[in-house]
Amino acid sequence: MDINYKEKIMNIDIEKETAFEHNKNVAKILEILKQDLDEERFIHTLGVAFTASSLAMRYGENIFKANYAGLLHDSAKSIPNDKKADICDELGIEVRDVERRNPHLLHAKLGAYRAKNVFGIDDNDVLNSIISHTTAARKMSALQKIIYLADFIEPGRTDDIKQMKEVRDMAFKDLDAAVFMTLEASLEYLKQKKAEVDPLSEEVYDALKVFF
Repeated sequence: MDINYKEKIMNIDIEKETAFEHNKNVAKILEILKQDLDEERFIHTLGVAFTASSLAMRYGENIFKANYAGLLHDSAKSIPNDKKADICDELGIEVRDVERRNPHLLHAKLGAYRAKNVFGIDDNDVLNSIISHTTAARKMSALQKIIYLADFIEPGRTDDIKQMKEVRDMAFKDLDAAVFMTLEASLEYLKQKKAEVDPLSEEVYDALKVFF
């Protein structure tokens, strides 16, 4: 499915919106996502938004931002992989070598682009959280950690993923420790599949390893 990535259809001001306005905006986003995404991805998106909002409550972060980032983190997922790099080139979005070899990774950058230019969210923390939700990042805000973690532990993820129960338990106790555990489990999973690992993820893991 080819997803519109240029036309602005909403204009969300997170800092000024009321709870009622937020819920109206969420309802509109859900209508759009239900058309853009397949059923499995849409249900996953609901799980990530729910988990991110819950973690934001736990750690005193902005719940509206967490909800939006959770809802939009995979909003570009259905753009065909063979089109992602070309679209990024057209839009002036940097594409690293590992992303050209593995274009599925680009849904994060394109998702952030859509969040800003289609849904009208001009909040750097939300946008950065969408960008880093797959690979993590060298310096992550609390919201970035929440979205990275929520994507891994949302209720729809299967319990047979190694360390899932432990990560879910840790998520509401120590955010940094849970992020480290998620990185560790994700890297091990990719290596077992003999899939290429993004060097950025390995770099973040090595930087955190000294603390755990």
